[in-house]
Amino acid sequence: MKKGIMLAVFVFASLFSQVAHADEITVAVKGMVCSFCAQGIKKTFLRKDGVEAVDVDLDKKVVTVKTKAGAALSDSDVKESIVDAGYEVVSIERKA
Repeated sequence: MKKGIMLAVFVFASLFSQVAHADEITVAVKGMVCSFCAQGIKKTFLRKDGVEAVDVDLDKKVVTVKTKAGAALSDSDVKESIVDAGYEVVSIERKA
């Protein structure tokens, strides 16, 4: 009986850990002032595997990146993409 319960718990835990979710990453960016800036950043992120959508709000100076379910994009990857595009990261926030 104990083995059956342990097996059931193991199977349930395995299935639950494989449930994928998407992340929404909000990045405050310094130096982003025009639509050309926005398009460059958007294209940079859309080239990355695992990125589903990118929204740039020039008024708020914020880039929102949504990852595909199960995909991961680290803070260092996000920062590197922004810095390589010629801008400065002010903050990074995540929402699952």
